[in-house]
Amino acid sequence: MVASDSFVEFLREQLAPLGHINVRRMFGKTGVFCDGFMLGMVRDNTLYFRVDDDNRVAFKEAESFPPLNYEKRGGSIDLSFWRAPERLFDEPDELVTWARSALAAARRVARKRGPTAPKRATKRRPLR
Repeated sequence: MVASDSFVEFLREQLAPLGHINVRRMFGKTGVFCDGFMLGMVRDNTLYFRVDDDNRVAFKEAESFPPLNYEKRGGSIDLSFWRAPERLFDEPDELVTWARSALAAARRVARKRGPTAPKRATKRRPLR
Protein backbone atom coordinates (compact mmCIF):
# COMPACT_ATOMS: atom_id res chain seq x y z
CA MET A 1 0.00 0.00 0.00
CA VAL A 2 1.27 3.48 -0.86
CA ALA A 3 1.90 6.25 1.67
CA SER A 4 -0.99 8.41 2.83
CA ASP A 5 -1.01 12.08 1.87
CA SER A 6 -0.47 13.12 5.48
CA PHE A 7 2.57 10.81 5.87
CA VAL A 8 4.04 12.12 2.61
CA GLU A 9 3.63 15.70 3.81
CA PHE A 10 5.23 14.79 7.14
CA LEU A 11 8.24 13.28 5.33
CA ARG A 12 8.59 16.32 3.06
CA GLU A 13 8.68 18.62 6.08
CA GLN A 14 11.04 16.47 8.14
CA LEU A 15 13.48 15.69 5.32
CA ALA A 16 13.52 19.20 3.81
CA PRO A 17 17.02 19.96 5.22
CA LEU A 18 18.41 17.39 2.76
CA GLY A 19 17.23 19.12 -0.40
CA HIS A 20 14.25 18.86 -2.74
CA ILE A 21 12.11 15.95 -1.49
CA ASN A 22 9.84 14.30 -4.03
CA VAL A 23 7.70 11.17 -3.78
CA ARG A 24 6.45 8.87 -6.49
CA ARG A 25 4.14 5.90 -6.35
CA MET A 26 5.70 2.79 -7.76
CA PHE A 27 4.84 -0.90 -7.65
CA GLY A 28 2.33 -0.49 -4.82
CA LYS A 29 4.81 1.47 -2.71
CA THR A 30 5.97 5.08 -2.53
CA GLY A 31 9.53 6.03 -3.46
CA VAL A 32 11.13 8.89 -1.50
CA PHE A 33 13.60 10.91 -3.57
CA CYS A 34 15.96 13.75 -2.77
CA ASP A 35 17.39 15.68 -5.69
CA GLY A 36 16.60 12.72 -7.96
CA PHE A 37 18.12 9.96 -5.78
CA MET A 38 15.83 7.38 -4.12
CA LEU A 39 16.82 7.35 -0.46
CA GLY A 40 13.78 5.51 0.83
CA MET A 41 10.52 3.75 0.22
CA VAL A 42 7.24 3.73 2.11
CA ARG A 43 4.85 0.81 2.42
CA ASP A 44 1.81 1.03 4.68
CA ASN A 45 3.06 4.36 6.09
CA THR A 46 6.28 2.67 7.21
CA LEU A 47 9.51 4.31 6.09
CA TYR A 48 12.42 2.21 4.84
CA PHE A 49 15.85 3.74 4.18
CA ARG A 50 18.31 2.62 1.48
CA VAL A 51 21.15 0.54 2.89
CA ASP A 52 24.47 -0.46 1.34
CA ASP A 53 27.78 -1.84 2.62
CA ASP A 54 28.97 1.62 3.69
CA ASN A 55 26.04 2.53 5.96
CA ARG A 56 24.95 -0.93 7.12
CA VAL A 57 26.84 -0.57 10.44
CA ALA A 58 25.24 2.83 11.14
CA PHE A 59 21.82 1.27 10.55
CA LYS A 60 22.49 -1.73 12.83
CA GLU A 61 19.45 -0.84 14.95
CA ALA A 62 17.19 -1.26 11.92
CA GLU A 63 18.55 -4.74 11.19
CA SER A 64 16.21 -6.23 13.80
CA PHE A 65 13.24 -5.50 11.52
CA PRO A 66 12.67 -7.36 8.27
CA PRO A 67 13.85 -5.42 5.19
CA LEU A 68 11.41 -4.19 2.59
CA ASN A 69 10.57 -7.12 0.34
CA TYR A 70 8.20 -8.39 -2.30
CA GLU A 71 6.84 -11.77 -3.32
CA LYS A 72 7.99 -13.44 -6.51
CA ARG A 73 7.41 -17.00 -7.68
CA GLY A 74 6.31 -18.14 -4.24
CA GLY A 75 9.35 -16.65 -2.51
CA SER A 76 10.28 -13.41 -0.83
CA ILE A 77 12.88 -11.07 -2.34
CA ASP A 78 14.57 -8.71 0.14
CA LEU A 79 15.41 -5.21 -1.04
CA SER A 80 18.21 -2.96 0.23
CA PHE A 81 15.82 -0.86 2.27
CA TRP A 82 15.63 -1.23 6.05
CA ARG A 83 12.82 -0.04 8.28
CA ALA A 84 13.42 3.23 10.10
CA PRO A 85 13.00 2.76 13.86
CA GLU A 86 9.81 4.40 15.17
CA ARG A 87 11.79 6.47 17.70
CA LEU A 88 13.25 8.54 14.83
CA PHE A 89 9.88 10.19 14.26
CA ASP A 90 10.21 11.78 17.73
CA GLU A 91 13.83 12.82 17.06
CA PRO A 92 13.81 14.99 13.89
CA ASP A 93 17.56 15.67 13.89
CA GLU A 94 18.39 11.98 14.06
CA LEU A 95 15.80 11.21 11.38
CA VAL A 96 17.63 13.64 9.09
CA THR A 97 20.97 12.03 10.02
CA TRP A 98 19.66 8.60 9.01
CA ALA A 99 18.13 10.06 5.84
CA ARG A 100 21.44 11.74 4.96
CA SER A 101 23.20 8.37 5.28
CA ALA A 102 20.53 6.73 3.11
CA LEU A 103 20.92 9.51 0.53
CA ALA A 104 24.68 8.91 0.42
CA ALA A 105 23.96 5.20 -0.18
CA ALA A 106 21.53 6.12 -2.97
CA ARG A 107 24.20 8.24 -4.63
CA ARG A 108 26.74 5.40 -4.37
CA VAL A 109 24.26 2.96 -5.92
CA ALA A 110 23.59 5.38 -8.77
CA ARG A 111 27.31 5.88 -9.34
CA LYS A 112 27.89 2.10 -9.51
CA ARG A 113 25.05 1.69 -12.00
CA GLY A 114 26.51 4.37 -14.21
CA PRO A 115 24.69 6.89 -16.33
CA THR A 116 21.20 6.16 -17.53
CA ALA A 117 20.56 5.62 -21.20
CA PRO A 118 20.76 8.88 -23.13
CA LYS A 119 17.54 10.36 -24.40
CA ARG A 120 17.00 10.11 -28.11
CA ALA A 121 17.60 13.30 -29.97
CA THR A 122 14.69 14.57 -31.96
CA LYS A 123 15.27 15.44 -35.55
CA ARG A 124 14.86 19.07 -36.34
CA ARG A 125 12.90 19.86 -39.39
CA PRO A 126 14.08 22.69 -41.60
CA LEU A 127 12.00 25.82 -41.56
CA ARG A 128 10.02 26.43 -44.74
